[in-house]
Amino acid sequence: MSLPKAELHLHVEGTLEPELAFALAARNGVHLPFADAGELRRAYDFKDLQSFLDLYYGLMTVLRTEDDFAELADAYLARAAEQGVRHAEVFFDPQAHTARGVPIGTVIEGLGRALDGARERHGVSTRLIMCFLRDEPADSALATLREAEPYLERITGIGLDSAEVGHPPSKFREVYEAAAALGLRRVAHAGEEGPAAYVREALDVLGVERIDHGLRSMEDPDLVARLVRERIPLTLCPLSNVRLRAVDTLADHPLPRMMAAGLMCTVNSDDPAYFGGYAGDNFRAVREALPLGDEDLRELARNSFLASFLDDEEELRDRYLAEVAAYDFGRAAHDSGRRG
Repeated sequence: MSLPKAELHLHVEGTLEPELAFALAARNGVHLPFADAGELRRAYDFKDLQSFLDLYYGLMTVLRTEDDFAELADAYLARAAEQGVRHAEVFFDPQAHTARGVPIGTVIEGLGRALDGARERHGVSTRLIMCFLRDEPADSALATLREAEPYLERITGIGLDSAEVGHPPSKFREVYEAAAALGLRRVAHAGEEGPAAYVREALDVLGVERIDHGLRSMEDPDLVARLVRERIPLTLCPLSNVRLRAVDTLADHPLPRMMAAGLMCTVNSDDPAYFGGYAGDNFRAVREALPLGDEDLRELARNSFLASFLDDEEELRDRYLAEVAAYDFGRAAHDSGRRG
C-alpha cells in the first residue's frame, strides 16, 4: 500500500464515507433515508452501474457549501496519502450540484481550497478534472463548460462519466472541441459497460489522451494494438469492476492479460467509499487475487506517473518516478509485519 503511486481515476463525490455523509446532513438539515451510517453502508450492494448511480447522486444532497466540498476533498487526500498516493487527479461532477441549486463556483472554490493545501498537509500534488454527465444533454455539458470559464485556472482537464450505454462519446464532440480550444486536457470513461467501439470513438472523435476504464478494449484486437502503439493509458479500477459486476470476481479481472498485451495500465479506486477500497487497497487486492509480482506492481505505479498530467512539472514527475524505482518491497513487507 505504501508503494508511491498517482491516482488518475477518482471521483471526489465517490469518497463520501457514510459517517461524513451523516455529519454533513446534520450540519445542513438534510434528511437521509437511513437510520445510521451502518445501514447506509449496507446499502452499498449494487447490481450494476445504474443502481450505484441512483444512490451516488442521492447522497450528494448533503454537499451544499464551500466548506462541505473542502472537507470532502481533504478527507480523501488524507486517506490517499496514507495509502501511498503522491499525486491525485481528482474528478468532480458540477452538473450534479448545479442541478440542485449549488453554484459551480461554490463547488470549484471549495474543492480548490483543499487541493491548494494538499502538498503542505498531505504531501500530495493534485490536478482537478471537470467531468460531464453523459446521460444529460450535450447542450448542458457545453453550458457547464462556459459556466466554468472564470475558474479555468483551477481546472486541468475535462472528463466524461455516468451511465455509458446509449450515450456514445460522439454525443459530446462539440464540448470536447471547445475544451481543446481552451487548452484543457481530455479524458473520458469508455469501455466499462459500453462496447469497445466507444473507446475507439473517444480517441477519434473526442481526441482523449487517456481512457478511463477501457476494460472492453480487449474484445477488439485491432484496438488493443492501437492502444499499445499509441501508448494510450487506461485507468483501471479493479474493486469497482467487481462491485458493479463488470467482472464476476477479482480473480477474473483481465489486468494481467492487458499488461501482457503491452497496454499502459494503471490501478485506481474510482469511488472508494462505495467500492470497498482506496488506491492502496486496490493494489493490495490485485496482488492477492491475480498473478502479479513486485515488478508488475512497480510497472503499474510507474505508469501512473507517466500517464499523469504533470507535463508542467517534469522535475516533480521525475522525483516521483525515482521513488517508485527505489521502492523496496521486501523492506515494506517487513515494516508492515512489525506494525501488525
